Amino acid sequence: MRITYEVMEKEFARILREKGFSQEDAKSAAMIFASNSMAGVYSHGLNRFPRVVSYLEKGEIDPNAQPTCEMQMGAIERWNGHRGFGPLNAKKAMDRACELAKEHGIGCVALGNNNHWMRGGTYGWQAADKGMIGICWSNTMPNMPAWGGVNRKIGNNPLIMAVPRSNGEHAVIDCAVSQFSYGKIEDCRLKGVKLPVPGGYDTKGELTTDPAEIEKTWRVLPMGYWKGSGISILLDLVATVLTNGNSVKDVGTFGDEVGLTQIMIAIDPTKFNTVEQTDAIVDEILADIKSSEPIKEGEEVYYPGELELKSIKENKEKGIPVVEEVWESILNM
Repeated sequence: MRITYEVMEKEFARILREKGFSQEDAKSAAMIFASNSMAGVYSHGLNRFPRVVSYLEKGEIDPNAQPTCEMQMGAIERWNGHRGFGPLNAKKAMDRACELAKEHGIGCVALGNNNHWMRGGTYGWQAADKGMIGICWSNTMPNMPAWGGVNRKIGNNPLIMAVPRSNGEHAVIDCAVSQFSYGKIEDCRLKGVKLPVPGGYDTKGELTTDPAEIEKTWRVLPMGYWKGSGISILLDLVATVLTNGNSVKDVGTFGDEVGLTQIMIAIDPTKFNTVEQTDAIVDEILADIKSSEPIKEGEEVYYPGELELKSIKENKEKGIPVVEEVWESILNM
């Protein structure tokens, strides 16, 4: 089943207005969710929307809260999200980081006490669309064991890096530091498919590709094993130090995944290069990657962000694929 972007955005905005958002904020937030699905990241678009609505209904997200700047020093600022709507707060923080980068060459906004930002790649693409190199990450609730441990102590903290191209075909990596994000695991379960490689542990303590088994244990596998575990810990440390906000450990005491800590960094490459020079550098490197001999004949090697561009093109032409039962639940809200 496929639906148009316009219909999806309209339904999201309708529901958010009913849950207390202003008309402008409802539209902006709906655009973020619909754009995530348009880019093929269904786990943080349509599929995640009902959970966000439940947080609104429980009062864990304040639809009227606005982020405020608490401290400023040159190119870096500390913000408080006041547990407002995560995606809108994150967007405003990255917008500000880009403004600082225009002035100083680099800008950093440390955003504490925010809620889940949905798809972290949104803010990498946002920076790249402004001609900026974007780097951002968020912590999460403790949902992954540290390497060598059994109980969940660290987060699958998503890390995003983006490099702009003037034609809009940016290079963007958006990855949780678990082998698969919980959103991706949920998406595979809803589609009735296995993970392509083991992504966590089953109830017997063995590695599995079964998404339903991993959801039972909540024991996801760090990417790169001990390397992903170490990166997760350091991302949480840097973010918590810069914001004096909630660490992964703190978030774990809240019951739901709220009050998160996020970092937005923007770098202006035009301080060193012309746009044409940056394009030439990026084009040359990506062309070399694209010239790789694929493992399987007839297949293609992709650069980071290319598959999302392909999804956007296809979904604009054919409509966005949806899980019918999830879409029906949206219509009935």
